[in-house]
Amino acid sequence: MRTKLCDQFGIEFPIFAFSHCRDVVAAVSKAGGFGVLGALAFSPEQLQIELAWLDEHIDGKPYGVDIVMPANLAEGAADATKSQLEAMIPQKHRDFIESTLAKYGVPPLPEGVAGAESLLGWTPSGGHSHVDVALKHDIRLLVNALGPPPPDVVAQAHRHNVPVAALVGSPEQALKQVAAGVDIIVASGTEAGGHTGEISTMVLTPQVVDAVAPAPVLAAGGIATGRQMAAALALGAEGVWTGSMWLTVKESDLQPAVVQRVMHASSRDTVRSRAMTGKPARQLRTPWTEAWDGPESPGTLPMPLQFMATAEAYSRMYRAAEADPDSPAAQLAGTPIGQIAGMLNSVRPARDVIFEMVEQYAAAIERLDALGK
Repeated sequence: MRTKLCDQFGIEFPIFAFSHCRDVVAAVSKAGGFGVLGALAFSPEQLQIELAWLDEHIDGKPYGVDIVMPANLAEGAADATKSQLEAMIPQKHRDFIESTLAKYGVPPLPEGVAGAESLLGWTPSGGHSHVDVALKHDIRLLVNALGPPPPDVVAQAHRHNVPVAALVGSPEQALKQVAAGVDIIVASGTEAGGHTGEISTMVLTPQVVDAVAPAPVLAAGGIATGRQMAAALALGAEGVWTGSMWLTVKESDLQPAVVQRVMHASSRDTVRSRAMTGKPARQLRTPWTEAWDGPESPGTLPMPLQFMATAEAYSRMYRAAEADPDSPAAQLAGTPIGQIAGMLNSVRPARDVIFEMVEQYAAAIERLDALGK
């Protein structure tokens, strides 16, 4: 199983794990994989706290940081202030959000309780702030989603001897990333959770491997077992990029009510919807996603306006789910998740998940060896 990325990063297994939870990142890296912390959910100040914690608790193991610097934003958004961006949100969208929440009995936030920060790293300035914070720590990889990272970010990372990875959904996107100086390509199939394209992992991975050789490629999308990891390496990948499978591990900070919904979901219970960010992102199908795709929807807004418009609504949904997991309001609360939702039916330590994947991989290789004799 040892690939050149294992040698490059000093890891035992080529299993890269994306998570917004620092405990998951630390657990995966300490188990021999490579944890990657999603920075989008944090302000620069909070990201500093999270990375300082990782530096102290990861036992010297390598880890990375994932940022989001979208290549395409709403017209005029790149240089706009937060108040200017908020002014771009039409009243009909605000009214639709409130009417949908009212339909399911989602109460407003209590007085004095703030909702989720609505801007964070969606703009160039926010993304650059996350990069500045990340590179002050002993990170071993910087990852960018949603388009090629800006040239100055690639150069900044390389000055710190930090390689850059990026997610793609097509061979054409992969070639643009390599041309931008990206070192590692993550071929993300449509099965994946979060922002994803339309090409399946099995089809996308070999196309990207061939397009960018000799640059290393990680296969992503619908991978949660050692058998799938063996298939990814057979397709030419140097490892796997995983995300959804860590939502239900013991270390995850996903709300318990949502964890239970995930564990009862099938692989057909996810949908690629623009409801969360304005770009197609695979997530758990809920009445909220259905409302945005329904006939009464005013249509979603371009980045970063859609998330800004809905950020407080998500805070209210999650708060309602925590208060009463069986309430109609709680049914709105979902999460970005891939089609492997149908395979996530237990809560186990991340270390056990890693070791099971390795055992399954070994069994798959032995089976293939036997077939060739």
